[in-house]
Amino acid sequence: MSLEIKVPPVGESITEVTLSAWKKKDGDHVEMDEVVAELESDKATFELTAEKAGTLKLTAAEGDTLAIGAIVATIEDGGAATLAAAAEKAPAAPVAAKDEPAKAVSPEVPANGYAPAPDQSGGGSLEIKVPTVGESITEVTLSRWMKKDGDQVEMDEAIAELESDKATFELTAEKAGTLKTIAKEGDTLAIGAVVCTIEGGASAPSPAHVTPAVADAVNESPQNAPSKGSTYASGTPSPAAAKILAEKGIETSSVNGTGVDGRITKGDALNAQNAPAAAPAPAAKSAAVSAAAAPSIPQGPRSDRREKMSSLRKTVAKRLVAVKNETAMLTTFNEVDMQPIMELRGKYKDKFKEKHGVGLGFMSFFTKAVTEALKEWPAVGARIDGEEVIYSNFADISIAVSAPKGLVVPVIRNAERMSLAEIEKAIVVLAGKARESKLTIEEMTGGTFTITNGGVFGSMLSTPIINSPQSAILGMHNIIERPIAINGQVVIRPMMYLALSYDHRIIDGRESVSFLVRVKQLLEDPARLLLGV
Repeated sequence: MSLEIKVPPVGESITEVTLSAWKKKDGDHVEMDEVVAELESDKATFELTAEKAGTLKLTAAEGDTLAIGAIVATIEDGGAATLAAAAEKAPAAPVAAKDEPAKAVSPEVPANGYAPAPDQSGGGSLEIKVPTVGESITEVTLSRWMKKDGDQVEMDEAIAELESDKATFELTAEKAGTLKTIAKEGDTLAIGAVVCTIEGGASAPSPAHVTPAVADAVNESPQNAPSKGSTYASGTPSPAAAKILAEKGIETSSVNGTGVDGRITKGDALNAQNAPAAAPAPAAKSAAVSAAAAPSIPQGPRSDRREKMSSLRKTVAKRLVAVKNETAMLTTFNEVDMQPIMELRGKYKDKFKEKHGVGLGFMSFFTKAVTEALKEWPAVGARIDGEEVIYSNFADISIAVSAPKGLVVPVIRNAERMSLAEIEKAIVVLAGKARESKLTIEEMTGGTFTITNGGVFGSMLSTPIINSPQSAILGMHNIIERPIAINGQVVIRPMMYLALSYDHRIIDGRESVSFLVRVKQLLEDPARLLLGV
């Protein structure tokens, strides 16, 4: 008895995930609760485990986008022992004579040169319709035909690629026969609409049309020799891989598939390269002299590389565009003299680390200054919900972190109650999880205010975009020594520009400017943070 392994629910707002990696191979024996795959959503990466022991049968391929509840694999009863027993009972393959070269056998033309009689089972016409792919999906687009009208298809062979607003999936033949296409590429089809029909059973050329000589010629061609264990999946790209190859202009026949049964995966497509052009013939001596007189143009490989956007990147893109379109965003600037904080850090950083086990960074000072300023100007930490404004008596500070898979924003809860050491420890834990893609949904949701530090990458000035549904974000930048006037004297000080982007719908100019000035005052006189003045 088999058990279907499906994509589990991973969050209220998540409707699909990407199968980023298989941890086990097709046919492997797995134990209960053993990790079999890695799934990636737009917010986090998590592992898929086996729900019972048995033999794993893969259904989805790496790079596939899967809806919640979609079948990823099945687990069959039995395991390695059962497979070994079956192998012992299987008849041994015939061995060629020592002096007789082995010949590859074409799946369409047998070695004897005569094709089998057409399969009459399942005769008649069968309509292939658009299947149900999700509760909220009512129509799909026929993005491309993988087989042509009149082609012979096998049962379960992929014949077309359908695309919804959430995922791309393959349409397979429900029986063997001759394909008769009805819909065209680019057509929008409702769920249940007829896409094509499959007529009769398997058709094959008659013996009169295939002579033994022709069969031998076909069989001896290395291009027609299928690999060991070859199936219709061999050399067939996944939907994601097919798009990448089409964009690169690379034929699927030139790509070696490393997926299940030789299937071409997304990784194979990304690594595929066009065949290098043949080297030009050497020019005549006179032409070489002429070319030497012409300006030298540097030669080298010129190519473009296309990658499908990850779920995380697509979600970030949608949210940032939505913020620009739905908020009245404005940015105000100021600058802060960082010398007092730098002197304080230089004096106590060693003792601080010895006592608390973490370094004393700039982010804890900025977080603490923001929480104090939010107490005086609560509108900066408010948010709009319909026709109401929500004010919070706590400060959950979101810290923007650049992770390997994109920007994530983990939240430090109740930062207004924390000391500098507690804030530094929280930042270390969250940043570590972000780098390892182990942040949970709860650790990235909520937040009343965001701090982002573009200065670590060398940014001097920027206008950060609000992290919706919050209403403001503070941008830190790099520290540059600049001449400034203090008490009528020009001195060199380490200066940083600060940028506060805010939603002008609920935050007025007076509040935004006063908030930023308060942050500046607290940073330039760190004793205020300790005394609360």
